[in-house]
Amino acid sequence: MNRRDGIVAYVLVMCALLFGLVSRANESFSGSWTIQHSDEPGKIQFALIHHQHGGNSTHDSAWPTSAFVGLDVTKPGKQEVQFTITRDAGRFDCQGYLNHGEGAGVFHFLADSKYAAEMKSLGFIGIDEEKQFSMAVMDVSLNFAREMKDQHLKGLDTDKLIAFRIFSVNSQFIKELHDAGINVSDCDKLVAFRIHGVTPEMVRFLHKSGYQPDEDQLIAMRIHGATPEWIAQLQKEGYDKLDIDKLIAFRIHGVSPEFIEKVQALGYQHPEPDQLIAMRIHGVTPEYIAAMKARGMKDLSIDQLVSLRIQGID
Repeated sequence: MNRRDGIVAYVLVMCALLFGLVSRANESFSGSWTIQHSDEPGKIQFALIHHQHGGNSTHDSAWPTSAFVGLDVTKPGKQEVQFTITRDAGRFDCQGYLNHGEGAGVFHFLADSKYAAEMKSLGFIGIDEEKQFSMAVMDVSLNFAREMKDQHLKGLDTDKLIAFRIFSVNSQFIKELHDAGINVSDCDKLVAFRIHGVTPEMVRFLHKSGYQPDEDQLIAMRIHGATPEWIAQLQKEGYDKLDIDKLIAFRIHGVSPEFIEKVQALGYQHPEPDQLIAMRIHGVTPEYIAAMKARGMKDLSIDQLVSLRIQGID
């Protein structure tokens, strides 16, 4: 049993005393919470576990201590706690126990009756009870909705606002991308940038290196691991004029700086990019080349080596 499971087990016993609130936990948008210490200053690790449709959904992240009204996690020892978290979409009423600042309990969510109408006036529709609960958990505030609307993004809707909060897409991130030299207006691309790790720093490096990647290429580079560090290693091997599609193909097929070094050490100086890719596709490894040389075939070209492998000659 891990630390959090131990805390939850303890609190489940203690929460039997909280009859009033536990009774409400059977209602919609009630569940349990846990608190642990966070390594981030001014924050605590807070998890909301919502029981619905025969299963659980969990949101666990570092929340600012200022969000917890009525909670003192610095108090030593065991304590019964009651606190609230208020968001534009609604309020979380929480009750439970802490032991030296860590613990668990139960919560009940009270939706704000004006929120859906106010969001609709901004053009964000389709907010049912479940979605409003999710928007409260992710803190999709009215100000955030206005901020994103002002960006004039393609495909912006209620679900995208939630996704933006989950993956930390905000106006600062969009501005930093713009300042780095790429204007991204598609919501799906912005989310994909965050999921796969496309950063303003990466864009600046590529532009400085003479590349002008589009959004899809940036995403593909991150998916396949064509990082600035890896590209810099290739440049040291003399491959500083590769186009982006070749860089991606190198990563897909395993053409690495180490592979290039081994091939060059065997006498093949600066092979063409397409040759390197063909070698990896067909299994012309440094070990294979060395084996051919040991058999007396010392002057084979790369194209000949690839042809031998294609014909199954080992």
